[in-house]
Amino acid sequence: MDNKVWGLVRALFVAMLVLSIATLGVAAVVGGTWVVWLRGAAVAAAAAWLIALAGQAGRGRRAAYVRIRLVTIAAPIGIVLLILAPDSGYPGWMKAEQAVVGVLAAAAALLINRPAVRQAFPKAGKLG
Repeated sequence: MDNKVWGLVRALFVAMLVLSIATLGVAAVVGGTWVVWLRGAAVAAAAAWLIALAGQAGRGRRAAYVRIRLVTIAAPIGIVLLILAPDSGYPGWMKAEQAVVGVLAAAAALLINRPAVRQAFPKAGKLG
């Protein structure tokens, strides 16, 4: 298992968590709407979950790896849709924050979808 890759992936997820917590702080100062609070809290919770999954994947747990792959591929797509939606209810500052979260998730996706990393997590029945 390439611990350097998983350390970097974990760092990306920690950055997502820190950014999300900062977003909740901004919402407290500027009076964020319920949708801002919900999104900020959900992304913070997801980032904390991803940090835990990165630790499990770093120890070779395939299920954690698969979950991370799904989230890091789906999240940037959802974020692009959120940013492009004209009446999403999200203020411009939060759309910018979500763009950064999307870039962090996409960077993690690029790291964990490299052939060497994928080969470290073979499907059942495809060992060796």
